[in-house]
Amino acid sequence: MSGAGRRALTEIRRAVERWPHDALRPDCQLQTVLAKRLEAGSIAPASAASQSAGAREDAERKQANALFALVENRYITRHRLSDRMMKPKFNPTYYEDLLAEIEEAPNRSWTARISKKLRGMFRLK
Repeated sequence: MSGAGRRALTEIRRAVERWPHDALRPDCQLQTVLAKRLEAGSIAPASAASQSAGAREDAERKQANALFALVENRYITRHRLSDRMMKPKFNPTYYEDLLAEIEEAPNRSWTARISKKLRGMFRLK
């Protein structure tokens, strides 16, 4: 592997180290999947094996750039969402409620999860 390919893999390793932990799915983390691919020596998919070395290195460099863009939230800073988008008229607190639910979900007990599920199934008004 050339120097450019090694640099791309090093950048991907750095991005994987900075990737946030997923509390909703603790048994399935992106870091572990990418780490296994990096141990194999390449992050490129198996279909890329037939490509030339230069094309593979270019693809790995693009993947490293995409990972860093996600880790650093480049898209959220570049493409801001308006208040109209984040506070729809039909339910202005929808996204705040959704975020609160996502933050609360990993810490719920088994009985709390079951009761929440049952309450969602049988909504009485």
